[in-house]
Amino acid sequence: MAKVVRVLAVLLPALLPGLAAPAVAEPTPQPWTGSWETAPSGTAAALPGAAVRNVVHLSVGGTAIRVRLSNRLGATPLRLGAVTVALSRAAGPEAVPGTLRTATFRGATEATVPPGTDAVTDPLPLRVPAGADLLVTVFTPENSGPATYHRTALQTSYVAPAGAGRAADEDGTAYTSTTSRWYYVTGVDVRGPAAGSVVAFGDSLTDGNGSTPDTNHRWPDRLAERLRERRLGVLNAGIAGNRLLLDGTGPSALARLDADALDRAGVRVLVVLEGINDIKGTPEASDAAAFADAYRALVTRAHARGVRVVGVTLTPYGGHPAWTAAREAVRQRVNAVIRDGGVFDAVADADAVVRDPEDPGRILPAYDPGDHLHFNDAGMAAVADTVHRVLTGGPLGPDPRGRTAAAVPVTRAAPRPRPAAG
Repeated sequence: MAKVVRVLAVLLPALLPGLAAPAVAEPTPQPWTGSWETAPSGTAAALPGAAVRNVVHLSVGGTAIRVRLSNRLGATPLRLGAVTVALSRAAGPEAVPGTLRTATFRGATEATVPPGTDAVTDPLPLRVPAGADLLVTVFTPENSGPATYHRTALQTSYVAPAGAGRAADEDGTAYTSTTSRWYYVTGVDVRGPAAGSVVAFGDSLTDGNGSTPDTNHRWPDRLAERLRERRLGVLNAGIAGNRLLLDGTGPSALARLDADALDRAGVRVLVVLEGINDIKGTPEASDAAAFADAYRALVTRAHARGVRVVGVTLTPYGGHPAWTAAREAVRQRVNAVIRDGGVFDAVADADAVVRDPEDPGRILPAYDPGDHLHFNDAGMAAVADTVHRVLTGGPLGPDPRGRTAAAVPVTRAAPRPRPAAG
C-alpha cells in the first residue's frame, strides 16, 4: 500500500499567488531574476591574450541583463580587459547585428576581480527572449593565474587566440578555436516580468552527463521549457563529481550552497539531487543519518532565506563499475530518508520513474546512455517531468516564512511515464 505523508498545498500558486491572476502593470523598476547559471567546478590554465566567447542558453527573457564573472577558485587577481554580450546569430561565434553590448563595472570597461570573489557587470540594456543563446565574451590580456571554469559545459564555445580588440567583433572569424568549457562566466540575470527562479542543485546527473552536447537537453533545461509559460527561470547548479558531505569536484554541496544557489537573483525554490557520489566515491559514505543531517542543514539554510526545497530521490546505478550490493543498500536507506524523513518540503521521486521495473536496481534501458549511471535525452526529459509535476501540481510543505496551507494527502509513488525520444 502506498505510503501517505505530510504534504501541503501546490507550490507555485502558494509561492507566487499572483501568477495565475490577470496581468497587471509591472512595478518599476522590474526585479532581477536568474536566467542562466553554471557553478564553478575547478580551475584550468589561463588563456592570456585570448578572448573566450562563451555560449550560454537563457531560460527566461527580459529587457536588460547583467553578467556574473567569477574568480572564486583563482589564486591571484583576475584582470578583465573586456567583456561583451550579444545574442547568438546561429550555431557558432557570430553575433546578431546590433545586439552586441560592452559590459562595464561601475562605469569602467575593465575590472580586476580579487581571488575568491565574483564580479557582476552593470545593467546592460538588451532585449533577450526566453530560450535565447547569449554570447558572453571575456578577454583576459595577461596571465592571471588559474582560471575559474566549469568543466562539463556540454556546449561548444569559441576562442580567439589573439583576442585584443576581438571581444567587440560581431562576426566570428577571429574565433578559430573551440572549447567545451565555460571560462569565468557563471551567471546571467535578466530584468523583466519573470516570476522568480528555480535552482537545480546537484552533481553530474544535473550537470547533464549522458545528454547530447549542444542541444540543451539536460533535465534543468527541459524543466525550463516546461516552466516558461509560468515565467520561471531555471538555474543549473550541477557539478559533475560533486558530493554532498565532502569536497569532490568543486566544493561540497554544503560549502557552495550560498554562492551557487541562495545568493542568486530571484530564487524561489531549490531542487536537490545530490548524494550518489558520496555513496560510490572514495571515501564512501554509508551512514544514512549523516545524509539526513546534511539535507536538513541545506533545508534550514534555504528556509532562512525564504526558499522552499524539493528533494529528489537518488536514482539507480546497477551495472556501473562502482555498484555493490552494500552501496545499493545505502542508497535505499538514503532514499527512505528523502521520501519519508520529513526533511524536504516536497519530494520528486525520480528513482520510481527511471528505474527498470524488471530490475529496480538499474536504470530503465530506454533512459540509459550506456554507463548505467547517467541519463540520455529521454531520461533527462523524464526527470524534468517528475520535478515539473511536483512544482506545478504536486504538494509542498510549510512555507518557510510562516504562511500556512491546508494539508493534502498524496502518495509518494509517481506514475511512470512512457519512454520517449526526449
